[in-house]
Amino acid sequence: MSRHVVFGTGQVGRHVVEHLVRDGHDVLAVNRTGTGDLPGARVVAGDASDSNFTERVCSGADVVYFCLNAPSYDRWSEQFPPLQHGVLAGAASAGARLVVLDNLYTYGPSHGRDLVETMAPAPTSDKSATRATMTEELLMAHARGHAEIVIGRASDYFGPGTTHSALGESVFGPALAGSTAQVMGDPRQLHSYSYTPDVAAALVNLATAADVTGQIWHLPVAPAQTTTALIDHIFSLAGHRPRTFAAGRLTLAALGLVKPIMREYQHTLYQFTDRWMVDDAKYRARFGGEATPLHDGLAATLAWYREDALAHAG
Repeated sequence: MSRHVVFGTGQVGRHVVEHLVRDGHDVLAVNRTGTGDLPGARVVAGDASDSNFTERVCSGADVVYFCLNAPSYDRWSEQFPPLQHGVLAGAASAGARLVVLDNLYTYGPSHGRDLVETMAPAPTSDKSATRATMTEELLMAHARGHAEIVIGRASDYFGPGTTHSALGESVFGPALAGSTAQVMGDPRQLHSYSYTPDVAAALVNLATAADVTGQIWHLPVAPAQTTTALIDHIFSLAGHRPRTFAAGRLTLAALGLVKPIMREYQHTLYQFTDRWMVDDAKYRARFGGEATPLHDGLAATLAWYREDALAHAG
């Protein structure tokens, strides 16, 4: 049995914890409140930006996972780097492998190209520049021998328990209610979506595999479809006729006058106005297998939303 410390128990971290528990590992989950229904794991509260705290909870760890996000999206560039610094310090002090969950902000606009790990960073906003800098710091720390680090990148999430996402509660909730799904950009464009159980399983694979550290890996994704096609399928599963409202830049700016967080989504709107396809060939060549088929993942996600709605109704 090995010891794993997972920072973040949200949309992906929770699945990582559950996967590790099923595999029989000693798992410590860290979040801001110390709460969470994670049978088989210990859950503690703490500030991940505090290196004294992270070094203490990482003591004796074989693997540390960074699955955190900043508390406030409008302060993301300010709040996110200190969290990474703290968790990196904890992993380094323990001599543990650090597995980092990353997104695709670093690449900037794709200009119609498939996204591959060898693409140079081309940030176009504070958020994407912050992510690029954080990745550079991780790779430098690995190169200098401060810690053994591997980075896994995922696209926009969907899956059981995933609510805060472009393919989250603003789509699945309306599908169940027969109301209008709300998305951004042009839903007719091909778009890669990452199924959170696949993301978690891939991070666990990277945690112990040989010859993967000091590298970036695109985590497995199913072949891309248009967002429109996915919404049509979700509504069909729910027994309703699909209806969709797509917010563009002007709409997000207008909504931002009332709800400031909406302005923040303009910074990465290019991910939804253009073709956005992730190439996971490197991961598949190393580990084999395929991502969960989209229709299977969508059905499982809708079932979770239905159960969650019934639980709250009761």
